[in-house]
Amino acid sequence: MKTKPRILVFNSGSGSGFQELVENLLTGVLNAEIVGLITNNEKYACIQRAEKFGIPFVVMNEFKTCNYQTIIRYFQPDFVSLSGWLKKVPIDVFDSKKTTNIHPCILPDFGGPGMYGHHVHEAAIQAYKKGEIQHTEVCMHFVTDEYDKGPVFFRYRIYIRPDDTADTLGARVNKIEHAWQSYITNLVVNGEIYWDGKNPDSLVVPDWIRKNFL
Repeated sequence: MKTKPRILVFNSGSGSGFQELVENLLTGVLNAEIVGLITNNEKYACIQRAEKFGIPFVVMNEFKTCNYQTIIRYFQPDFVSLSGWLKKVPIDVFDSKKTTNIHPCILPDFGGPGMYGHHVHEAAIQAYKKGEIQHTEVCMHFVTDEYDKGPVFFRYRIYIRPDDTADTLGARVNKIEHAWQSYITNLVVNGEIYWDGKNPDSLVVPDWIRKNFL
């Protein structure tokens, strides 16, 4: 019997997306196993969510390469999902072919250090007011050593309304993240979306995603 892909999730916050991933294991949307949760603050609510589902977790306070190596050796994941993780990971430890991130705005223009949460939605609103953009996006991409610049394999465009604020826009973006992350992650961990880890042109995605979401 074929074993399910093992996913290790990194989260720096409430863990609402993490919970969606776990619940979608139970519905069959995500055909995988979540082997653990890594967070960087013992006060984050994602820990309570992990405890609720009986998933092991580690609070990581020092972001040293050796600490990442220890975590990877312990959990032995096939894939790593950065779901609201705010720290840059050392790609010499993680396999770029097997590490994904979800980002709540247009990449690469609205990526990089400081572009997370309320900050990134505020940046999108300001760009909208200047007439630079008409929509924001939920993006999923493979992780490389360049912050938020790995090949994007999924984009879901979200119209910015004239009366939007960073909070109202962020709430709609969050709903889209929750709706699609598990489904697209399932395509990655089960071999329908992949790349060679070096050349962005090697990216392979199903035709319907390339046509409608790229």
